[in-house]
Amino acid sequence: MTYQLLTADLIEAIHDNALNPGELPGRALDKSLDGALARVENRLAYDLINDAFDLAAAYAAAISQGHCFNDANKRTAFDAMNFCLELHGIVISWDTAAVGDQIIRLAQRHIDEGELAHWLRQRL
Repeated sequence: MTYQLLTADLIEAIHDNALNPGELPGRALDKSLDGALARVENRLAYDLINDAFDLAAAYAAAISQGHCFNDANKRTAFDAMNFCLELHGIVISWDTAAVGDQIIRLAQRHIDEGELAHWLRQRL
């Protein structure tokens, strides 16, 4: 399958849109968004991405765990995950509390991206 990938510039635009008034814009100085996104490319290179759910979960993990932004990392992770799914024709009606819990658990490494991908598949 051919996947549509998200660029660092697109992720940064998603992040800027997720910010609330008064939150710190921009990238964290000591973190690399390109480095975080390389995790996704690595998974693709080693055939660890089997479908759009795996890809979306990989983006969510890279962004939420990479802490590349000053604020709104988890919101950016969710928005990027959702955007990735929609790019691949998958639209999910979200239970805000449930998906928020999953993103928090992912960011805290209580679940991994494989578990998130499985959870996403069950939302259809």
